[in-house]
Amino acid sequence: MSTVEASAASAAPEVDVTKASEHDSVHDVKLTPFTLFRYVASIGLLIFSIILVGALIFTGNTRVATDANPWVALIVCILAVTWLTMIEGQQASLVGLPPVDPDLYKDSHPLTYKNAALAFKGDNLDRYLMGRQFMVLLVVFTINQCAAPLDPNADVLGLPAGVKQVFLDVPGLGMIIFTCILGQLTTQVNASHCMIDAINNYFALFTLYTCMVVEFTGIMHSSYLIQNILAAISGKPIITNEEPRTGATFAFFWGRVLMSLAILGFCLAVTLVALFEGNTAISTKYPSITPGLAVFLFFFFMFIVGMLEGMQIAFFAVAKLPANERGTSFFGRKTCELLFKGNGQNLPGFMIGRQLTVVASFFLVGSITSLTIVPGEGNNIFGVSDGAQAFLNYGFQGAVITTILASISWQLAASAFPIAFLNNPITYILLVIALFLEWTGLCSGAWVLARVLKKGLKYNYDEVYVGTPEERMANNHADKEMTTEQDVGHLTGGGFTGHVCGSHDALDGPIASKDAIDEAA
Repeated sequence: MSTVEASAASAAPEVDVTKASEHDSVHDVKLTPFTLFRYVASIGLLIFSIILVGALIFTGNTRVATDANPWVALIVCILAVTWLTMIEGQQASLVGLPPVDPDLYKDSHPLTYKNAALAFKGDNLDRYLMGRQFMVLLVVFTINQCAAPLDPNADVLGLPAGVKQVFLDVPGLGMIIFTCILGQLTTQVNASHCMIDAINNYFALFTLYTCMVVEFTGIMHSSYLIQNILAAISGKPIITNEEPRTGATFAFFWGRVLMSLAILGFCLAVTLVALFEGNTAISTKYPSITPGLAVFLFFFFMFIVGMLEGMQIAFFAVAKLPANERGTSFFGRKTCELLFKGNGQNLPGFMIGRQLTVVASFFLVGSITSLTIVPGEGNNIFGVSDGAQAFLNYGFQGAVITTILASISWQLAASAFPIAFLNNPITYILLVIALFLEWTGLCSGAWVLARVLKKGLKYNYDEVYVGTPEERMANNHADKEMTTEQDVGHLTGGGFTGHVCGSHDALDGPIASKDAIDEAA
């Protein structure tokens, strides 16, 4: 992971060491005995999880290791985790940089500027985020196939049954920690404060183009139909930076929407038929789970993912509103009181706990949608070819379903109805659960790895290059104003962080005007 990104950082611009050190001290976390304990325990759990994954692969107890060989499984797993780091980190950068004047980093970070020039042209940021969402699911499902155990009860390093149940059973704490820390949180922590350095490389540019190509294929285009329906229901227009589609462009767009609906329908049909017939990995591992219960679990965990994806968008949307407009019901007010406590320190905490819950749900959905039909025995679903059946057995149709129905749709709904999400009592319950998971420190090791990686790649905090939001305003480079109306029907309303590029706060309130800054000076 670090080798690929290190090549990108080799041409890092020279910076004022004293200035960089001053900003480092602002971001430093006060170390307490409890914080140190969480760091050490989390790193220990990560090391144990890595050993478990290696043992599973080289004992042939994962699907790819069985179907191919352990070395293929290991190499694919490493490549998938490496790519996931960029997919997740790049989002934090590209969602946080739009308000910042690109001239401030054009010369010092030419590849970051190229990423921004492409991503911020027209509605490309939405296209990137839609393609990226599918890429996340696809890569996580791939990691699941490479590293998750086929039989959690098989002997692994002579571990007792209780340990295997906690770390290997579906969804498996080991897989969750392994994926969250190595593939997601470490790079997100760095990219959320080092947005400019994080994507100043060709790996980021390649990932951006890949996500754009994925969106262009039209696999996810049924989400645009949902986008238009939700906008019509809300009565809020979708603000676009492009001309209306006409002629061939119009036909090509809606043709891909129809194709996407057909693909989604096929994926749902395959999954539901397999679930009702007991031909999925979850039914094989746990024969006591009836077909009806399997179907319920499938939609239940899709609902959990959807709520958490929507909450992310809704929380960042209402953060831009005055405090008295954020909640209009008992649970809405309770949610806001907890979420925006202090200067919003609980918002990053929610994002950590949310990540743990979402990844666990992804692995569960992956197990539910993976098929166990043996090709060549005449039982292929819908009579598809043996090659097609072998592909369906990996469960990637679940990635399509989850991306459209459990991720993008709920994000779009939250962008149109953020207050409704806040007023939902389930939102408050999930917020409490997410904050508790973050408090346990299961993934606290991500901060340790992030600091090591930051030093190794010579990343600097964004304010070293572009100043704080207040400094940019004072120097006539004020950030572009972003409003809640611009979030409607878009996926750009949420990101890993709640602060503005170069800010020291966990969550920014309104930035003072230039005149106010001058008076204070």
